[in-house]
Amino acid sequence: MDSNFFAHNSAVIDEGSTIGNGTKIWHFSHIMTGCTIGDNCNIGQNVVVSPGVTLGNNVKVQNNVSIYTGVICEDDVFLGPSMVFTNVINPRSAVNRKSEYMKTLVKRSATIGANATIVCGITLGEYCFIGAGAVVTKDVKPYALVVGNPARQIGWMSEFGHRLEFDQNSVAVCPESGQKYRLDNENVFRLK
Repeated sequence: MDSNFFAHNSAVIDEGSTIGNGTKIWHFSHIMTGCTIGDNCNIGQNVVVSPGVTLGNNVKVQNNVSIYTGVICEDDVFLGPSMVFTNVINPRSAVNRKSEYMKTLVKRSATIGANATIVCGITLGEYCFIGAGAVVTKDVKPYALVVGNPARQIGWMSEFGHRLEFDQNSVAVCPESGQKYRLDNENVFRLK
């Protein structure tokens, strides 16, 4: 670990982990061997990053999150307080299923709200927004807003995190950035 990062003195960082420049690791967090954390990440209090996990650059992990083996988060992902990942679809205490860990991919700039549960083996699309407390059991489209248990899509979000309202021409404008989006065949695309 030759990078320049900050770790609180109560954090545990195992040998063999890779941590990028400018990353901050806070109280009582455990970074396990074989994981990769990018540049300028913020790892909150009481977080576990398991072996083999990859976090891209500028990932924000709030307090009390466990990121289990099989999870990959691309750049600019936000993981809300106490949200949950799983990595085995049918766990049993008496049955060893470490060889059955499933991959979960969280694409660039996705947001996962507080106390949400992400069931393993799915992909969360770019800029999607998972509402607080949602239980996500299937893939989520880019820019989609999903809520509930089980999670269902109720709309679309801009890259700045605002709900998109589409006009009769299937175009929406983010109220903060002014970016324009098109809804086409149940998918959203940002217009140049």
